[in-house]
Amino acid sequence: MPKYYEDKEEDGRPCGGVREDLRQCLLESPCVLQENKSPKQCLREGYCKSLQVTFFACKRSMVSVYSVFSSAAG
Repeated sequence: MPKYYEDKEEDGRPCGGVREDLRQCLLESPCVLQENKSPKQCLREGYCKSLQVTFFACKRSMVSVYSVFSSAAG
């Protein structure tokens, strides 16, 4: 379950809450804690996949919104 609504400092960036949850998930994963791999490497190995999908879907939706605004302005 996402934790972005629980007593966290406002990130201000789009998708900041999901980004923070993904970061925490990776840092708390056995891949990082027990195998001493980098979070980036653990992400490539499939850890925290659901949060990764959610984060990229959020970012993709922001790109869609920006393209609508830029095409409307032009």
